[in-house]
Amino acid sequence: MKQLREEFTRFMMLYKFGIDEVTTKLSILQEEFSLVHDYNPIEHLTSRLKTPESIIHKVKRKQCNPSFDSIRASVMDIAGVRITCSFVSDTYRVFDMLTGQQDIRVVEVKDYIKNPKPNGYKSLHAILEVPVFMSTGVVPVMVEVQIRTVAMDFWASLEHKIYYKYNKDVPANLVGELRAAADTANQLDLTMERLHDEVKKFEQSSVVVPTTTRATERPKLSDRTLRDLNEARQSFFQHSDSE
Repeated sequence: MKQLREEFTRFMMLYKFGIDEVTTKLSILQEEFSLVHDYNPIEHLTSRLKTPESIIHKVKRKQCNPSFDSIRASVMDIAGVRITCSFVSDTYRVFDMLTGQQDIRVVEVKDYIKNPKPNGYKSLHAILEVPVFMSTGVVPVMVEVQIRTVAMDFWASLEHKIYYKYNKDVPANLVGELRAAADTANQLDLTMERLHDEVKKFEQSSVVVPTTTRATERPKLSDRTLRDLNEARQSFFQHSDSE
């Protein structure tokens, strides 16, 4: 039992480090956008590590060999990272930036944004293989990444709470209302992104490009400069009168 406990601890430790690798990459992107760009597509990050009980339950449900190698090959969502973005276009932008890094390999992608689940669920799911650098060498670890908008995340959180409360046996009327709420969330995403695009276009069209001052243009003087000029004139005339 002691040996099994130690092996399970090492097994879980690798997935925890896999989460750290992905969140570090995303935190760097967040900070870069905050310092260099005028807009940050990442609202916030969350992560979770499946509990041993949840892993065992999934192993039984999938009827796979309970060895660590089999679990590693069959259960892809032990480590999870969720990225919440402002707009739908940001979900794909962040996905491209993250998966474009050389040490990340895309194993699987499920686009529930373009192809929502029947209940209305939307999110961009990806299984990514990331390298974890241990003292004994590099170990590839699978991490599930979910990317969604704020509206999608709010809907998914509510849906999860309802299904948990009713033990997945949700009344038909609530299922219908959830589906309608998903449509409403989608319309909100579309409207907010349209407004965001209009604001960006307005800002771009309002940028004033400095040009060479023409002879006919009057020079602009600040109030401070005018006060200094007035004081200098008064001082000059007072000095002239005293002479």
